[in-house]
Amino acid sequence: MGEGTDGPTARAGIVSASPSALRHLGAMHLSGAILLLTFLVPPLWMLDAAYATPPGDPTADTPFVLLFTVPLACASFHVLVQIPAGFLGDWLGRSRTTLVRYGSAVAVASALSLLLFWGLGWNSWGSILPAWAVAMVRGSLGLVGYMWVMRAQPGSVRHGWTLTGRPDLQNPPVR
Repeated sequence: MGEGTDGPTARAGIVSASPSALRHLGAMHLSGAILLLTFLVPPLWMLDAAYATPPGDPTADTPFVLLFTVPLACASFHVLVQIPAGFLGDWLGRSRTTLVRYGSAVAVASALSLLLFWGLGWNSWGSILPAWAVAMVRGSLGLVGYMWVMRAQPGSVRHGWTLTGRPDLQNPPVR
């Protein structure tokens, strides 16, 4: 049997996940929770839409629709932009510092979010830019959580430095 498919769990049809996959899963959940928390303060364009209809209008259900719009926008951005950016940022920045991984993830997220907003039909830069900037600030905060979970662990290539920035002579880095 292949790796991860030995033992009693394989006989039961359960394949054990690798530690890296479990770390990515935890990173996805943390970044999604951080992204959702950033939406506790809704974007200005959503607030403008909520109060665009006059009070007393029987079709003025926009504030109620915001209860569905905010989590849907958050989940869509998380699945379509933040998770792929986290994966690619971690892969592109492998064997590099966490800051380089984070920078790679933000670069990927900016490209993916521009494609997402453009694909939604916002073809003019004047309408894309404000919403894109808000989404990137919120998404970047979530990617901080993603890269914090995926940071270098003991035993990795970069292990061998203390928290003060001095080399750890007890455990030199593996080259």
